[in-house]
Amino acid sequence: MSRRLISLNPDLQRLINEGFEVELRSGHLLVHSVPYVNSNKQIARGVIVSELSTTTPDVLGRPSTHQVHFIGEHPCKADGLDLVQIRCQSGEFKLAEGVTAQHWFSNKPRCGYYESYYEKVTSYVRVISSQAKALDPTVDARTFRTHEPIEEDSVFLYQDTASSRAGIQRLSARFKPQRIAFVGLGGSGSYGLDLVAKTHVSEIHLYDADLLRPHNAFRFPGAISRDILDRGITKVKYLSEYYSTMRRGVVAREVMIDESNVMELAEFDYVFLSVDRSEVRQLVLGALAATKVVVIDVGLGLNLSADQEAIWGTCRVTASTPTTREIALAGVPRVDRDEELYASNIQVADFNCLNAALAVAKWKRMSGFYLDDQEEYETTFSVNLNQLNRREQR
Repeated sequence: MSRRLISLNPDLQRLINEGFEVELRSGHLLVHSVPYVNSNKQIARGVIVSELSTTTPDVLGRPSTHQVHFIGEHPCKADGLDLVQIRCQSGEFKLAEGVTAQHWFSNKPRCGYYESYYEKVTSYVRVISSQAKALDPTVDARTFRTHEPIEEDSVFLYQDTASSRAGIQRLSARFKPQRIAFVGLGGSGSYGLDLVAKTHVSEIHLYDADLLRPHNAFRFPGAISRDILDRGITKVKYLSEYYSTMRRGVVAREVMIDESNVMELAEFDYVFLSVDRSEVRQLVLGALAATKVVVIDVGLGLNLSADQEAIWGTCRVTASTPTTREIALAGVPRVDRDEELYASNIQVADFNCLNAALAVAKWKRMSGFYLDDQEEYETTFSVNLNQLNRREQR
């Protein structure tokens, strides 16, 4: 992907052709060997790090910010005093795996933005290196040394610039080793998949044998065309095809989970369980009780009000881990409540989406992406009360 990005962007190719040491890594542009003066009035070399913004997957746009990070000491003037006109903030900036900067600089053009990455890089090199050139006119950032482009092992078919723009590539990478299973791809499961598919998890396996029906179209993310519904394919086949346009590793398993295959789930790190039959829920939780698999179970309960003029109800997220198995199992429904309105496939995409978002946020806290101060094992939301509750292990 890095080679392709360079070949399709004249800005990057121009920097390389002029001799700058350009490297593309984890959605960042790195320019190595930039000469600067340190506080001892000696010439050292540092690395300018910029975000990368694209207009299409392979074509860079205008830089999204005029700021850059810098790896090295704080650049100084020729007399050893700090180059304060570009100073913004100093500290430890963990931008991506193997990319930690010590400074954050701001050199804003008069118009407020840089038109291109060539303009941005050469402007910062000029400001930082001019002081070094005052001590030694022969020093130059244009070394003509090359950095072999890294063909990163990514599940995505194009660069994840959302993470690099936010400087959270290192946190996003925490999902890479994980293998995830979704059991049940109805409203909540499909929204959960939509959120998880946009992370770096290596594999996502989808277990469901139901066909894609018109009512699913009103509870799934995005818009399903009539042509797709006319194909008569399963929900998981549709979803695996849909997300294959963005990433690899989404696998359709066109089967229902039962006693004959439930132990397949023991191969995964996390299992999102979003089924409407309690016997399946109990089967999965019981079968995985002695494993290290984390099961995140979601459920909805909706009813008509007494005057039948409104709907009230609750959505639930329960995390079953090796340390919360018994207490989690005690809290999930053991019997089906067929009289509830939700069992009639009522169109509540917003409630499905909320239930899925709570489940995925819990998974991200458990994975170390979000800070988890409470470590609750169960969360519920009551729509009529607009109230969120949690239960913690005592």
